[in-house]
Amino acid sequence: MAGRTGPGVDELRLVLTVDDFDTAVHLYRDVLGMPAVPAVSSAGGRVVILEAGRATLELADPAHAAYIDGVEASERPAGGVRIALRVGDVAGTTELVRRAGIESLAPPTPTPFHSTNARFEGPGGVQLTLFQPDAPTSGT
Repeated sequence: MAGRTGPGVDELRLVLTVDDFDTAVHLYRDVLGMPAVPAVSSAGGRVVILEAGRATLELADPAHAAYIDGVEASERPAGGVRIALRVGDVAGTTELVRRAGIESLAPPTPTPFHSTNARFEGPGGVQLTLFQPDAPTSGT
């Protein structure tokens, strides 16, 4: 990726500090298939940088965040940070994440925003949404 010479953003990087580093790496790299890119660890510390395809920054006010929590996870609010990953097969990916030992908060559920979403309690207490947009319907 070529560096930008003027204003703008070339990469969004969400940085999570997690106590259970190995579980987090296993979930995101091995289970969800996010490839690692070169990274430099500190003396005595570990870091992994994982690619996630296209990144977006979703900003929500508290009322909208509460609405999303209600749709996806009922009574388990996410707090200030939640990771949402678009996947090609939400049911299959949900099963892979469950088998990796990650706590499921809600199974794949159709949403009012034209997707099917599943919610998990990820490593470090950060909630994880897996979502698959609904297939477009043909207008005949």
